[in-house]
Amino acid sequence: MSRPLRIAMLAPIAWRTPPRHYGPWELATSLLTEALVARGIDVTLFATQDSVTGATLAGVVPSPYNDGPGIDAKVWEMRHVAHVMEQAGAFDLIHNQADFVPLAFSRLIATPIVTTLHGMPSDRILPMLAEYQHDVHYVAISETDRSPDLRYAATIPHGIVVEDFAFVADGGADLLYFGRIHPDKGTATAIQVARAAGRRLLIAGIVQDQDYFDREVAPWIDGDRVRYAGPLGGVDRLQALGHAAALLHLIDFEEPFGLSVVEALACGTPVIAFRRGSMPDLVRDGETGFVVDTAEQAVAAIGRLGEVDRVACRTDVAARFSADRMAARYHDLYLSLLAARAAPRLAAARH
Repeated sequence: MSRPLRIAMLAPIAWRTPPRHYGPWELATSLLTEALVARGIDVTLFATQDSVTGATLAGVVPSPYNDGPGIDAKVWEMRHVAHVMEQAGAFDLIHNQADFVPLAFSRLIATPIVTTLHGMPSDRILPMLAEYQHDVHYVAISETDRSPDLRYAATIPHGIVVEDFAFVADGGADLLYFGRIHPDKGTATAIQVARAAGRRLLIAGIVQDQDYFDREVAPWIDGDRVRYAGPLGGVDRLQALGHAAALLHLIDFEEPFGLSVVEALACGTPVIAFRRGSMPDLVRDGETGFVVDTAEQAVAAIGRLGEVDRVACRTDVAARFSADRMAARYHDLYLSLLAARAAPRLAAARH
């Protein structure tokens, strides 16, 4: 193809792309979009109108639906998806980062659709994904997140711009919890592990379960041993990720990926994680942190942090989880799918 690929990147609209603080799907979408643009690909980003990108921005949704009651999620999501589908013929390929709704349009357009599945599908969503798996090309974000009931075109982990995360040679003695405050993410477990280890803990993230926060987190926040900084963005986020002895990622669900995990590692901060979901894929046990099975093992791992080389943490992320590597793999996938699509037409033309 003599001209650049023309890709429509369909972002979620829960948050801005990139998010101001929380918004993992929007962040992953932004990182891929900017890395593809850097590779010379013609990308149009369909996202909220307040989004920031080096691509062409095409938005009909004024602002994210999580930013206020003025945006009805269901109504605006349908308008958002329809906006890209009505222009499908202008693109070589549509990359859907916005879950299952766009799949319903896949048989109505000729443009191929790649869909990144940002998590293991629930039993409620699986029938929709299974119905359209022969019409849409699914991408998993980790090997542990592939459903046995679905066909996948590839497994491509998320990537980050490693250079955006300053390396910190000595993170100090305090520990960090970074993520949404929810039972799945193990906030209360992180508090108890830090207390048992005699370390201070900084908690950063949005409160996603208020009852859980009030019952199991807030009583321990004293501004000294346990501090809560709210959802951090910008420089504050980078400071928190880099200036910690370790990130405690003691999750209680099969997490498909963990952007905060690779971000902390990029800063040189080791990660102590429970052996759930993609954690064994992200953290090299004994080298870039520790993968453990119990809270007691997590406490013991804190005592072994001196064994971890912070330079090795950053080096490993740069080698395996860079945004450019992610973009290169998606670029290869786009080209292979388009070539396979063109092959029958070329064969027919020869005859």
